[in-house]
Amino acid sequence: MMTLGLLSAGGTLAVIGCVMLARATVQSARPIAATDSADSFIAHDTIASFIAEQDGLIHTANRAAHRLLQQDSFTTLGAALSETFANPAGILYRLQSRADATGSAQEDVATRAGQLRLSVFAISANRFVWRLEQLGARAAPVRAGQEGVQLPMLMLGRSDVVLFTNDAARRLLGGRVKTLDRVFTDLPPVSGALAKVSCAEGTRDMLVSVVDAGAGRRALYLLPPPEAGVQGQVQGWQAFQDLPVPMIRLAPDGAVRSFNRMAATLVGAKLAEGVNIAQLMEGLGRPIGNWLSDTLSNRVVQKSEFLRLTRTDRERFVQVVLNRIMEDGEASLIAVLHDATELKSLEAQFVQSQKMQAIGQLAGGVAHDFNNLLTAISGHCDLLLLRHDQGDADYGDLVQINQNANRAAGLVRQLLAFSRKQTLRPETLDLRDTLADLTHLLNRLVGEKVTLTLSHDPVLRPIRADKRQLEQVLMNLVVNARDAMPAGGEIRIVTECITLTEPLMRDRVHVPAGDYVTVEVIDNGQGIPADKVPKVFEPFFTTKRTGEGTDLGLSTAYGIVKQTGGFIFVDSQPGTGTTFILYFPVQETKDEAPPRPDTSAGTHAPASSDGVILLVEDEAPVRAFASRALRMRGFTVLEAESAEAALKTLEDRDLNVDVFVTDVVMPGMDGPSWVREALKERPGVRVVFVSGYAEDSFGEEQKQIPNSVFLPKPFSLTELTEMVNKQMH
Repeated sequence: MMTLGLLSAGGTLAVIGCVMLARATVQSARPIAATDSADSFIAHDTIASFIAEQDGLIHTANRAAHRLLQQDSFTTLGAALSETFANPAGILYRLQSRADATGSAQEDVATRAGQLRLSVFAISANRFVWRLEQLGARAAPVRAGQEGVQLPMLMLGRSDVVLFTNDAARRLLGGRVKTLDRVFTDLPPVSGALAKVSCAEGTRDMLVSVVDAGAGRRALYLLPPPEAGVQGQVQGWQAFQDLPVPMIRLAPDGAVRSFNRMAATLVGAKLAEGVNIAQLMEGLGRPIGNWLSDTLSNRVVQKSEFLRLTRTDRERFVQVVLNRIMEDGEASLIAVLHDATELKSLEAQFVQSQKMQAIGQLAGGVAHDFNNLLTAISGHCDLLLLRHDQGDADYGDLVQINQNANRAAGLVRQLLAFSRKQTLRPETLDLRDTLADLTHLLNRLVGEKVTLTLSHDPVLRPIRADKRQLEQVLMNLVVNARDAMPAGGEIRIVTECITLTEPLMRDRVHVPAGDYVTVEVIDNGQGIPADKVPKVFEPFFTTKRTGEGTDLGLSTAYGIVKQTGGFIFVDSQPGTGTTFILYFPVQETKDEAPPRPDTSAGTHAPASSDGVILLVEDEAPVRAFASRALRMRGFTVLEAESAEAALKTLEDRDLNVDVFVTDVVMPGMDGPSWVREALKERPGVRVVFVSGYAEDSFGEEQKQIPNSVFLPKPFSLTELTEMVNKQMH
């Protein structure tokens, strides 16, 4: 039995060994079979092909490869392609790594011989098929009589490092170059202008043209100097037809004599022989004919000018450099054009940013002065209303004064909202509750012709914002939507909670990744023209007729949203409708809403109080109103017109003061500074800061002063006395 068992086990092992040997033989034969199959496949292929090992050693090359690379024998792929690619090792390694992972890879490469496509396919664990296919020449087909014409070209990287030079450039410069200072005596070279080039036989004047080559690269061409004319090249001006540089040849009077294809593409259908350049471009600031005359007589100081093309289909700006040439003894001009639309767009954005900043500063300063005036007007009006009842003949006039003063204060708040310098009272809000409270008012605003519908996300999360200011934003957007639908329609307000996993880049604005609550106000009205959309948030810009609003609604909304830490965007299609979308960051932790003063101008008066108030205000009308209002409520008021006068008054040690009421911004020492000084000797005194500026302008300073509150101007008699009374008690 034991003998039979051993014989059976031995037989089984022998069978297993034979099977494994056969499998290994088949597997070892597979690469050979795959190679033989690939050999037969590429042998008669018209595309240059190789079979190479993993280390680059070439196993097979077909006849097309010998013809394309003009080599009798090959050793490695790197050596075979060294004359074709500037850095073959990097390209080969990159493609082979991808082929190892995915089975195949390909890449299109621009070379001096034209556009080539290099492909690789893995046929076994360590063998690859490589194919080199010509996609097309770099330049347009050469016309008869132009054989051998090649412009010197240097390919530049992001930091102006020379990545590649073609054969013509190497012949001109006497070899390869790595940096531009080896080429030009003066840096940087200006596209379209003459520059001194260090050539193999010495310094020469050459016309420079720079063309965007994509991926942060630029192609720099060295053209024959205009003064030498183009007759030395083949067939005169026709040699420039295929240049990748927009060029126009002009008569002395500005008439177009000829132009190349790139110029026709850039300038548009208006460009034709005989058309004057003044009909194609505008914005020089003086007659274009004078510019041409100055160039012909060598009186031009500025070599290039930025002009706007008169194309009607799109807005395009060009940088134009004029060069004087001689043709058959007659002077004429060559205009070298460069598309400067993106540059002018960035410049316009920068100028607009500066303008808006200046308007914001102006709005803040004007608002401060207006708030002082309105405080005096509304305050003295409150004093008069206390002495007149509804039966008095003057009561209606006083109410009108009070109401219009409040309207003016609202306009000032809009200016401050635009300049983002208003005082916000943020609190944690649920937009469903906010919109529910606002729905009745919004329905009254839209009227009977317009339907207002609300749609909420069932899991809406809280945000932090000033409720009143947020209501102002929503009302402004709804009113604009209503005005865009004079015949009626539907306005939809949609709220949603979204998560941005990646930062959102839109309209040159960076929205960080995170959780947001969005509010969309959607109408199906007339829409906004595309050229007006970038301007809708500018103050005083409107598409409405004169008298149909203050033109501050959208700019106010923009300022409030940005000051809240949110974002606002607009999408619009003429004839289809407009959508405003607001992004508010989600409030992670609920905060208690800070106490905010009741700004309603109520007619009830607080109970009489006693106490000593030191009132410091540099504006005499405001000081007169505030002192009378406080005295009427039973307070003893000490007045000072400056911080220095207030500190002088406090030198009396026997004087007890309960509350400081002080303006923030005053000539000389400001409010927080003198209060800090006074509190050193009187630490228990409470403070009421009043200002026509926003609280944020000195918020950090106020936080460092204990027992202090802020009351923005304009304030009413009741608001002032209630605030002081609260501080007293």
